[in-house]
Amino acid sequence: MGSFDTALVIVPLLAVVAPLLAAAIGRVAKVPLVVFEIVLGLLVGPSVLGWVPESAFIGTLANFGLAMLFFMAGNEIDFAAIKGRPLTRAALGWLVSLVLGLVIGIVLAPTVEAGVFIAIALTSTALGTLMPVLRDAGELSTPFGLAVTAIGAAGEFGPLVAISLFLSGRSPGIAALVLLGFAVVTALGIWLASRGPHTRMHAIVAATLHTSGQFAVRLVLLIVAALVVLSLALGLDMLLGAFAAGILYRVLLSGAKKPDMAFIESKLEAVAFGFLVPVFFIYTGVTFDLTSLLTEPNALLLLPVFLVLFLLVRGLPGLLAAPPGASRNDRTAIVLFSATGLPIIVAVTEIGLDEGVLQAGTASALVGAGMLSVLLFPLLALGRRRASLGGERRPPDLDAHVPVEG
Repeated sequence: MGSFDTALVIVPLLAVVAPLLAAAIGRVAKVPLVVFEIVLGLLVGPSVLGWVPESAFIGTLANFGLAMLFFMAGNEIDFAAIKGRPLTRAALGWLVSLVLGLVIGIVLAPTVEAGVFIAIALTSTALGTLMPVLRDAGELSTPFGLAVTAIGAAGEFGPLVAISLFLSGRSPGIAALVLLGFAVVTALGIWLASRGPHTRMHAIVAATLHTSGQFAVRLVLLIVAALVVLSLALGLDMLLGAFAAGILYRVLLSGAKKPDMAFIESKLEAVAFGFLVPVFFIYTGVTFDLTSLLTEPNALLLLPVFLVLFLLVRGLPGLLAAPPGASRNDRTAIVLFSATGLPIIVAVTEIGLDEGVLQAGTASALVGAGMLSVLLFPLLALGRRRASLGGERRPPDLDAHVPVEG
């Protein structure tokens, strides 16, 4: 078999092996699944064994996986639950992170443009990683969990807006007008979706849940495709369209019956986290430039520096969204959860490398730091949260349908 044929077998194999490893290691320590997927991808990629080369086809599937990850994030955020103080303070905290990131990024980077890329990467929070952690810990509906969810929402949406404003190649003024146009079209779609009960559409959804029609899943793919294409046509990042598609779809189906919604969610999770999202994380490992990290001057030294900067730039401003009366342990946990990032870091560094702005070593150090943040920070945060509760363990939020992928 050729290398492409081998990749078509190895990537699905790794997608199966990763959750088995996560379950085995989970008896000792709860490690996010994405860590295993990325490490396995790195192992079989060009940097180590060389079994799976970079491929345009798998890269395209990986991009679909990244888009579905952000669709699921937009679909799962309950804005009604986090509106008001949590979301307002989380947004303010993200703006503080952006200012700090720009100052530090410009100081660290050889050029101002590279500093902007680093700054945006430093301001991200991996909501897709945090929501399943909060669910398993029984924290989704607590004031603490709502605060972390709001921080994660700001830490995903804010960087997407920043990418569209600063990394689109347009002047900020024109980019802002284009972004405003996209926001108007999206808001109009959400407003139309919120009008009326949509009983006829819900009836079609219910009638095809167990048939080959699968109207709900096809509708999801259409909405994602439409908003992603719109964002690309406007010169915006495709992830902004995918995130907005998730919000729109949640509103569109908000009046459906609860059993139907639960079943639809399970189908969406199957498509996203059973197929597309694992390809993205495995391919992130395959394309990780370990050679540049180990050989370029100062690249390896930058990795722990970026890990600390995640805490300073993104973690500390997250304290603005801490619930009233939060203990010291809770505040420490919020800092750690806020500083957990990876998907947007991967997206930003890919743009920076494609445009020749970021050096390969710097990009690898950022992605490597993001991988370590996903591995370490949620574990440490849960420990601090349990200490705040006196060692009490809450039952998981079994009724909550949130992404199961980190």
